[in-house]
Amino acid sequence: MTMTAILAFVCVLFSMAIGDVVSAKTKAFVPSVFATAIIFLVGFWFVFPKDMITIATLGQPVAGLVMYLLIVHMGTLMNIKELIAQWKTVLISLAGIVGILAILMTVGVMVLGRDTAIVGAPPLTGGIVAAILMKEAAESVGNTNLAVVAILVYVVQGFVGYPLTAVLLKKEGNRLLEGYRKGEREQISSVSDDQTIKKTLIPRLPEKYDTTYMVLLKLSFVAWLADIFTKFINTNVFNNPKALSPLVTCLVFGVIAAEIGLVDRKPLNKANAFGWTMTCLMAFIFEGLSKATPQMLASVAAPLIGIIVIGVVGLVIFAFIAGKLLKESKYMSLPIALNALYGFPPNFILTTEAIKSLTDDEDEIKYLTDIMMPKMLIGGFTSVTIASVIIGGIFAGMLG
Repeated sequence: MTMTAILAFVCVLFSMAIGDVVSAKTKAFVPSVFATAIIFLVGFWFVFPKDMITIATLGQPVAGLVMYLLIVHMGTLMNIKELIAQWKTVLISLAGIVGILAILMTVGVMVLGRDTAIVGAPPLTGGIVAAILMKEAAESVGNTNLAVVAILVYVVQGFVGYPLTAVLLKKEGNRLLEGYRKGEREQISSVSDDQTIKKTLIPRLPEKYDTTYMVLLKLSFVAWLADIFTKFINTNVFNNPKALSPLVTCLVFGVIAAEIGLVDRKPLNKANAFGWTMTCLMAFIFEGLSKATPQMLASVAAPLIGIIVIGVVGLVIFAFIAGKLLKESKYMSLPIALNALYGFPPNFILTTEAIKSLTDDEDEIKYLTDIMMPKMLIGGFTSVTIASVIIGGIFAGMLG
């Protein structure tokens, strides 16, 4: 039977839905992206046609367009005020990223080779966008194996980060509870996340005019401005069409646009389009597995394991040192940096589950949540949302 567009679409969503079910059943110990990747991988070997994502109309150029919108959206999530309040968290998260890059680009280059280290570093910082950038960069130089490595690093790394984080968060929670019960309570910084009250340079549109189409129009307009700016800079400043990634510019423009009021905070959520855009982008990510034959997986197993082990060792060492210098608990500083391996929403789920496993007292739950949750969310935002996009844009131009 010939696979139609709607049947291909059903197969894609079925695979993703099963991944979510597995994640829910295991309380996120097995990440949905890992389970879904296994389904796609086995499916491409035995059931699915290799071009199923294209048949479902979820490949390029749709995925490229969606990526622009998602990155601008991610930029609008930046709350400058909260980032300033959690400056220690930001520094520890960045230290973990520096650790990944430093060790991979030294030890990793010696052990795995230059191109393998370059391809593996950005996805290991946690970003789906970074994984796509490196996948496309590897394909552009004709290295299919490295393109698969980029996707597999993104898929597998969460499986390493989840159990480590769960154990450390419980230890941190126990440490905080012990002090709380003795009357030794840590100071909690309260930062409002309500961005609707803040006055902006560009006044907000009346709600009756701020429709779905208007929200998407403003979002796409900012993405278009970022694209034009990138091309101008690359042509007139760097004299290299690939010097600066337009996705990096989209992130910066998203931050600016939200701060001045040109774009709403969380515009894709407001337009009820976030789920759809993420579906398109994830489908495009999994399309890279269609080329991953059993023979190829066997050939990339060593570099895949090497990238994750070397990178995580670097992350742990640098985050531990940063935590010591900034007088942050080692049980908290390591999970902050480990956010690079999964980001949001797993960090929210892991923190919530760790806290609820330690106490049933509502006051204690609130105390632990107020201290631990902001650090985990900001840590994930710093590494996955900001750093990984910038790093991916830089490293994509280094390949080959």
